[in-house]
Formats: sequence, C-alpha cells, structure tokens
Amino acid sequence: MNILLEKQISSEERRDLLRRPNQEGIATKETVQKMCLDVKQRGDVAVREYCKKFDGISVLDFKISTEKIKTAKNNLPVEFMKAVSIAKKNINKFHKSQRSHQKHVATKEGVECWRETRSIERVGLYIPAGSAPLPSTVLMLGIPAILAGCRQIILCSPPRTNGSVDPYVMATADAIGLNDVFQVGGVQAIAALAYGTKTIPKVDKIFGPGNKFVTAAKQYVSTDPDGASIDLLAGPSELLILADKSARPEIVAYDLISQAEHDADAQSILVTPDEDFAISVQSDISKRISEFPRREIIEASLKRGYIFVASSITSAIQFANEYSPEHLIINMKNAKKITDSILNAGSVFIGSFTPVTAGDYASGTNHTLPTGGTAKWIGGVSLDSFQKSISFQSITRKGLRNLSPTLLQFAHAEGLSAHARAVESRLSKKKIVKYEN
Repeated sequence: MNILLEKQISSEERRDLLRRPNQEGIATKETVQKMCLDVKQRGDVAVREYCKKFDGISVLDFKISTEKIKTAKNNLPVEFMKAVSIAKKNINKFHKSQRSHQKHVATKEGVECWRETRSIERVGLYIPAGSAPLPSTVLMLGIPAILAGCRQIILCSPPRTNGSVDPYVMATADAIGLNDVFQVGGVQAIAALAYGTKTIPKVDKIFGPGNKFVTAAKQYVSTDPDGASIDLLAGPSELLILADKSARPEIVAYDLISQAEHDADAQSILVTPDEDFAISVQSDISKRISEFPRREIIEASLKRGYIFVASSITSAIQFANEYSPEHLIINMKNAKKITDSILNAGSVFIGSFTPVTAGDYASGTNHTLPTGGTAKWIGGVSLDSFQKSISFQSITRKGLRNLSPTLLQFAHAEGLSAHARAVESRLSKKKIVKYEN
C-alpha cells in the first residue's frame, strides 16, 4: 500500500482518492439488460439455459427439497451450527429492538394522525457463493425479514455442480426457518425474482450483494415497472480505518488485510495523522500477507488501497466523512468521543477490540451496507428495509371545521375548487351553489 501525505498532494489528487474504481461498463449493462428481458419473456427456459452456460449445470428442479436441506444441516460440524445459533440470537435481538411503536398525535383539536408499519409481502434474498459461500448473509437478510412479518421469503443461491446449494447456506436457512430455497444464481436469479417464472415466485423487493453483473441486474429490474424494488446497490466492499500511534500496527495491518481478503476489487484504506505509524503498518502488511491462502486476492486488492497521512486528527475525520466508507474502524485514543464527529458511514467499529469481523458475523448489527459513498444518504439494511409505513388520520366534524379555513385557502390558491368543495360539502347543511366558470 502506498503512503500519501496530505501536505504533499493537490486538492485534485485528494478528490481522486475519494473516488471508487468504476466497476460498470456499457457492455455489462447491455448484457444484463438482454438477459433480464430474456428471463422476463421465456421464464424457466431462459433461466435453465443461463444456469448451464454460466454455472455448468443442467438444473431440472430449481427448488431445493426439504430432505436436501436437512441432510446438509446434519452433515455440518456441530460447532458451526452452535455458531449459527449464537449469531442468530444476537442479530435477532438487535433487529427486534428496531420495532417502531405506534404513536397517535392530535395535530389540532379533532384532528388525529398516526403511522403504522406493514411488512413487504414478498421478498427475495440473494446469497452469493462465488469464491466463498456467505451463510452469514442468510442471517443478516433472513432474520429481519422474518421479524418484519414478510409472508413469503424466497432465497436464491448459485447451484453447485452436484445439484444443490452450498450446504452452509442451506443449513443456515433451515436454522432460521427459511424453506423456500432455490438453486439459481447470477443475473438470471435477480431477473427470476423480479419477474417471476413458473417455478420461481415473483417478489416485491430483492435483497443481497453480488458481483458487478448482479448489481447491474438489480439496478435494471428496479427501474422496470414490471420488476421489483431493491435494498441498495452494493459495490465492492470497503474499509477505512482511523488510527493513531496508540493503536498496534499489527492489528491495523490484519484489519486491512481481512478487508482485502473479500475480493480483488475490495478497497482498504488507513487514515492516520502519524507518518511513523503509517510506515509501521505498511511494513507489517508486507510481512503478514504470506500467512493467508488468498494471498493473490489480498495483494490485488491492496493495490487499490492506500495509507493517507492527514495533517491532523480533525483533517483525518473530515477525510473519512468525505469518503463515507461502508465500514469504518476508529482505533484511536478516545475513540468513543470521536464518534460524535462521524457523519457518514455504513457501520462503525469503535476501539481496538472491535474488528469488522464481529459485525460481519455475529455482534448483531447488519452487514448489508451502503458502498461507493452512498452512506452519505442511505443506511444499511435494517428491520425498516422489510417494511413500509402507512399514515392514517381521523377527523371529527369539529376538527374539520377548525381546519377548514386553512384547507380552503390552499385549495383556492392552487386553483383546485373541487378540493374546496370536498371540505365545504361536509360542513354545510345547505345546497351547494355551483362555482362560476
């Protein structure tokens, strides 16, 4: 990782550091659009053809049988299932706390307003299984969907050559009570969920991460009136670490490496006000990369990252807010006090004993987070992501009479005479005189 000094770079170079590598291209979008429309028109036939082409398997039955799911669960290590149980409990507890309570408000005498939540009826969960399966994502998406009360939860994950989904994914789905598991991945899975096929149900909203093709597919179907809404457009994973000389260099090095381990497009960044500390971390990274089997991926990823030496702690925090990372670690003296200054981040990890690994798996927070700087205006997946709000109001005759002068003023100002009549007709016992043209 290169070390860059804030005092030695131009404002334009600084802006370049905040930009993410572009993962999409015109060719990607065109390919994805063509595939989505094909699935929309030909359904299961198109999905099977793409499964054969991209996954190398002929899928006859997309839905995984209950027997296969149970077998997968029984064949996995007991220790893993215990870990699932603990993670499930923590994630459930945190997301359960997000339930909103109905509150009635009298905005004026006789005028009562309130808001109630309703679950999104049908949701699709996409669980990737490329270079590594992601059973943790089953928990992060499945648990809030269940807590929200979604009536139908469809899980799709790429098929393996033996004709089933990854056993860790299947077992985790079973552990939280998800039974509708389908072996289909990639663009074809997103399209099938968005439009529905004879065997794969259509959903109202799609959740889950994926590669640039899956992300492009989510973006496309979310703009099609016949498609489905989506959670967010998740790009390559990101980590920014705020650290000073009070942190242990090897811990910071391992945090950066663990982020780079995701894939070659992941971005790991260290921001520190101390140049000597930056040099120590850089040295530690070089020594420790060889410890890991995914070394080539780590090295490729770290080339995208950098170490930024800020001119002050204040400047370091400002840079972090401008970058708006998916994950933010604060490994500094008085870390908790610094959190008040954090305005933009998907999820924040405070202190030297809080690795991103905890949030990825089992601390309780959700790991489906905004990337690409979108943390400036959107948060990660939560219970709210699986619900929508409906506003209600109830007005008495006296309440409408009290409010009517205000309503009539706006109706006449906007030239909407029927709006005014809708009010007047309720309050008048006399015959309403027609408006003159």
